[in-house]
Amino acid sequence: MTKRITKAVIPAAGLGTRFLPATKAMPKEMLPVVDKPAIQYVVEEAVNAGLTDVLMITGRNKNALENHFDRVAELEASLEAKGDTAKLKKVNESTELADMHYVRQGDPLGLGHAVHRANMHVGDEPFAVLLGDDIIDARDELLTRMLDEQVKRDASIVALLEVDPDSIHLYGAAAVELTDDPDVVRITGLVEKPAKEVAPSNYAVIGRYVLKPEVFEILANTAPGKGGEIQLTDALMTMAGDVDGTGGVYGVVFRGRRYDTGDKLDYIKAVVQLASDRDDLGPELRPWLIEYAAGLQKD
Repeated sequence: MTKRITKAVIPAAGLGTRFLPATKAMPKEMLPVVDKPAIQYVVEEAVNAGLTDVLMITGRNKNALENHFDRVAELEASLEAKGDTAKLKKVNESTELADMHYVRQGDPLGLGHAVHRANMHVGDEPFAVLLGDDIIDARDELLTRMLDEQVKRDASIVALLEVDPDSIHLYGAAAVELTDDPDVVRITGLVEKPAKEVAPSNYAVIGRYVLKPEVFEILANTAPGKGGEIQLTDALMTMAGDVDGTGGVYGVVFRGRRYDTGDKLDYIKAVVQLASDRDDLGPELRPWLIEYAAGLQKD
């Protein structure tokens, strides 16, 4: 019987320079999306898919990440003394989410290098990688489908999103072959941030992966690419050729709601969209947004 995947790796060592000065002293992953830090949405997604063993790859000045998922005895005691059970519950939710582990990336040598740092923790079993910049709406299935496909095909799986061809230069683009499932394609090649004219498709790779452990050996032998960084894309290209029986790489096409918190404008959109859908905020926020948008049109 195939062992159920339980381990998730979340690279979180980036400097967040696009959000300076906000990220000068605070990790970008701790930027609030409504009333939760972005990283908590990602951990919740992993847990909801059954991935309760979470390894975070961190860097310098990322202690706030560990603190957020740890106990805060003084705060808990204060809330309990006040009888504020609602806030106490919210505080405890992040503490009790998952079995959290942390390892420093050390040298900032790219996503592939960060993933390789998980080698000792993951061991010889498939695992998921979730990038913190992408928030997948909890109402839309993605990660559970990817985990199912990994077991079914004994291959590595990446998440794909069909984007406007004019935007494909912002992503890694996948060359694909169709399968008997309209939502699953076999990946035959990957091109990092191609121009529209040379992109193999408008299938963009987004920040969710379910990888076989063979990726670690391939990453160990992957030469640094652009910027002197070890690229996960390069390792996936090797695996797509089913080298040494790695099973190849397949893509699950995601057609749900995704929020990009790694870009300032998209971050603002994510906050507005998620707040608008909330039962506690939406009823007042939505009419205000309509009124505000009407005023912009007049101007």
